[in-house]
Amino acid sequence: MKQTKFKQIKEKDPFEVSKFKQTEIGIIPEDWEVKNVEDFCMKITSGGTPLRNNKEYWENGTIPWLKTQELNDATIYAAEEKITQLGANNSSAKLFPKNTILMAMYGATVGKLGLLKIEATTNQAFCAMIVNKDVADYKYLFYALLRYRDNLINLASGAAQQNLNQDIIKNFKIPYPSLDEQKSIAKILSDLDSKIEFNQQMNKTLESIGQALFKHWFVDFEFPNEKGKPYKSSGGEMIDSELGKIPKGWKVGQVKDLGKIVCGKTPPTKDKENYGNDVPFITIPDMHGQIFIFETERKLSQDGANTQQNKYLPPLSTCVSCIATPGMVVMTTVSSQTNQQINSIIPKKDISPYFVYFTMKNKTEEIKQKGLGGTTTLNLNTGNFEKINILLPDIDIINLFHKIVDNMLNKILINNKSNLELIKIRDSLLPKLMSGQVRVKT
Repeated sequence: MKQTKFKQIKEKDPFEVSKFKQTEIGIIPEDWEVKNVEDFCMKITSGGTPLRNNKEYWENGTIPWLKTQELNDATIYAAEEKITQLGANNSSAKLFPKNTILMAMYGATVGKLGLLKIEATTNQAFCAMIVNKDVADYKYLFYALLRYRDNLINLASGAAQQNLNQDIIKNFKIPYPSLDEQKSIAKILSDLDSKIEFNQQMNKTLESIGQALFKHWFVDFEFPNEKGKPYKSSGGEMIDSELGKIPKGWKVGQVKDLGKIVCGKTPPTKDKENYGNDVPFITIPDMHGQIFIFETERKLSQDGANTQQNKYLPPLSTCVSCIATPGMVVMTTVSSQTNQQINSIIPKKDISPYFVYFTMKNKTEEIKQKGLGGTTTLNLNTGNFEKINILLPDIDIINLFHKIVDNMLNKILINNKSNLELIKIRDSLLPKLMSGQVRVKT
């Protein structure tokens, strides 16, 4: 891979009076201005949701449609759901162009950002910013909003929860360097993000290889026989089961046969002592696009987690979302807990945690369908979750599968740890670049 070359940067004294000035947003270089977000944009608008009960708006849809839970302060290349052209035409959903900046305005994800790399529609909880390329760099605005997000959220209103609106975002003030300097600042940060994305893409490729191997062995039944040849196509004996023909010696079981099933729980939020920085608290927004969970938006205090001792999950437990957005699957990396929207499997000692993970990944569509019983909210309860039918192969085949995918999953872990370090570097540079404390040669 070609090594990224960063432009030379130099540190300035932010309190050097002759070159810096005091403004309403703090000290910035004398040659910078302060402008509203709307001054960077051609258009600022929102999206909409086609009627859920009209199948013509959703079935066989081809237009990406995003929910705020999919925002992760990163570029967006795909959406979990799609709508039809008819659905777009009969709702306030709008097709936004590439490089549109998206921000969540409501709920638990308020302030979360995304940068479109596809044409896509969104629901009404988004603020969509289409940048005027003649006066601003879209990546600079993205990073500026990331840098000053906390200030913006402090302007949010709402009794039960903080809410933003388009007017608050339009009138929010941020530094405005020259267009050339905006591009230079954005390049430093986007080069780091490009390396992060490269690692993420490698992880997706490795996971895809693992899923393909799982399917070849445990769905197509072409695992190696005693002679090392594909079992089924080499005449391996198959027997009848409630799931159809399966290899002789295999059994049909249920998810609960893989290990202990734990439904998460949220400690009372009114007791602030339950929350802190000790125990990762996994919720659905943490799961989007992830394989392993390293960081969570919220953490529990040790005391808060200890009030529900039976909810602890050890490393390499498999977590499955079962409410609202059913079918997402991740693994823990440290002792963690989840909320009640997630059911988890603590694997039995003699069953590979990676086999458990890929088994549940293979059940994604089935879990989604089983969750369709709800009307406004998709819901698969723990009782039904643990009774989902699965195949229980010969343990020697499971162990061989684990041995092969172990290197892949370890590489994913290494890439994730590398990304955490790159994120630390990016986040330490971000405030310095945005304040002019670190200037980039243009």
